[in-house]
Amino acid sequence: MESHSLTDLAAEHLGMARQAKNGRSADTLYGGSGHSLRQVLMALCAGQELAEHDSPGEATLLVVTGQVRLTVHAETSTPNNWEGTAGDLVAIPPARHGLVALTDAVVLLSVVKA
Repeated sequence: MESHSLTDLAAEHLGMARQAKNGRSADTLYGGSGHSLRQVLMALCAGQELAEHDSPGEATLLVVTGQVRLTVHAETSTPNNWEGTAGDLVAIPPARHGLVALTDAVVLLSVVKA
């Protein structure tokens, strides 16, 4: 059985993100080929974003550290925003969405591929 300390990994990846040109660092903690569930830890420096993209399947976002804004573009032209801080969890709607780090942040994305 493999376990991880999200606290330790968050600190490690924030350090790597701060050194990276793109201000990001990510690692798949669980999943990949042959698995339905994938969990990815992502560190983003303040102001960095994941551009709007389609939802790959059922997904949740857990904010490990920092503050982020999830923007969801549903069937209306007006985006819906959700802001979360450490400890907050949100189910990502099955619609186009993007993510921006309002402060240096680490999130855990869990996705179940259809």
